Amino acid sequence: MYDVVIIGSGPAGLSASIYAKRAGLKAVTLEQNPMSGGQVLNTYEVDNYPGLPGINGFELGMKFREHADKLECEFKEAAVLGVKRLTEAYGAKGSEIQAASLKERAQEENTGFVVLTSQGEIKTKAVIAAMGATHAKLHIPGEEKLAGKGVSYCATCDGAFFRGKVTAVIGGGDVAVEDAIFLARGCEKVYLIHRRNELRAAAILQKEMMALPNVEILWDTVAKEIAGEEGVQSLLVKNVKTGREQELAVDGVFVAVGIIPSSNALGNMAVCDEKGYLIAGEDCITSVPGLFAAGDVRRKKLRQIITAAADGANAVTSVLEYLA
Repeated sequence: MYDVVIIGSGPAGLSASIYAKRAGLKAVTLEQNPMSGGQVLNTYEVDNYPGLPGINGFELGMKFREHADKLECEFKEAAVLGVKRLTEAYGAKGSEIQAASLKERAQEENTGFVVLTSQGEIKTKAVIAAMGATHAKLHIPGEEKLAGKGVSYCATCDGAFFRGKVTAVIGGGDVAVEDAIFLARGCEKVYLIHRRNELRAAAILQKEMMALPNVEILWDTVAKEIAGEEGVQSLLVKNVKTGREQELAVDGVFVAVGIIPSSNALGNMAVCDEKGYLIAGEDCITSVPGLFAAGDVRRKKLRQIITAAADGANAVTSVLEYLA
């Protein structure tokens, strides 16, 4: 039985792996993909991680993994299919649990978990859920090809690269409007493209954005195609009421149509908010004893590489207190 199973190998999971190893815990990190790093791997350039200005996302992800490998952290490539209490997985009597004594078996049933994976079952005393989240996508031509090359899902991460340039933000909620305001501070012009004739964002944000002279809103409009070779050059949009199409010359496209937390594998094990984020504080403690949430899958205000890495450290600290 492991002391802790870490689900996910993005910045939160890798940070947790490093801290768990340094703390002397028997830990394993499960990664669904053959390469560690999570979303950071798709970021062309990272300019806000302290001490490493201008590093590209792939290199930063590899540095995280190299640190973990140097400490000989254990990794397994496997998809997580579910997480259950030992009592749920094996029944109240725990007849399938091999323990040296009834006392040890009872202790395992009360505090342990079974992580069901594509490579078999793993028993553990604690679980750190660090599966991250994925940005909702437009699924239009050019989006995937130019991701990280002008197509971005985080204005605060990548906006600085577009100073003096023309950008487009797609969406109508708080994040989209906040992105437009943020970009307008440095961009020559910002288009806000929204499929309806009114925004969902808070009124105060709308008022602030609409007062900006370099923001233009295209109402009742959807994105159809992003074009460019080495970078974004144009965005084709269509008015859903008139059917009129137009091509906008832009250098960057920021997609802000929502984020999808990767919490499905936990099923009913954890308490999530209405959007599916795991509810946990800065200590990463959830309402389920022994289950901790770290990184983008956790409900939080700011989702950045640095906050994910911090969560990994905090989660392990909470695991140590829980096991003690």
